[in-house]
Amino acid sequence: MVMDAVLQALADPSRRTMLGILRDHAATAGELADALPIARPGVSRHLRVLREAGLVDVRQEAQRRIYSLRPEGLAEVDDWLEDYRALWQHRLDALHTEIARGKKGKA
Repeated sequence: MVMDAVLQALADPSRRTMLGILRDHAATAGELADALPIARPGVSRHLRVLREAGLVDVRQEAQRRIYSLRPEGLAEVDDWLEDYRALWQHRLDALHTEIARGKKGKA
């Protein structure tokens, strides 16, 4: 299942950091390695996991590989989370109502 691979990829903090960087701009493996406290071979392994999960794309520019975020890779997880967002929105709306009632009672 694609979502399982995405969730496993997201489970690692280094991979989440890499995705955060790639959310803002494309980067080389070296640039990503500079942002993390791990050796370049580890960065390469993390990038392979992210590629296989469909979360990043890679393109060749001369001798460099440029990695970029594939936001479509998160679509299935986003769809799955929608029901939970609705649940929390309902609870936050109820909390807002209770707070408003409390303010009226003090006035």
